[in-house]
Amino acid sequence: MQVLVRENNVEQALRVLKKKLQREGVFREMRARSAYEKPSEKRNREQAEAIRRHRKLQRKKMQREGLLPGPKRAVRTR
Repeated sequence: MQVLVRENNVEQALRVLKKKLQREGVFREMRARSAYEKPSEKRNREQAEAIRRHRKLQRKKMQREGLLPGPKRAVRTR
């Protein structure tokens, strides 16, 4: 992974790097690998994640079809 530092702005480059790592799931994986996870706990966690993903997809599908109200949009004032 590569992040460009522009005009010696290291703080901004670090912020960009952390955001990229967060999106890739590196922090989550590091936390998961820090301790042993029993096979039964792993199975339960993966099943719960699959259920969460499925519910999220169903919710988005229903919003597209107009059966559920869409997410609230942020109002910007200038």
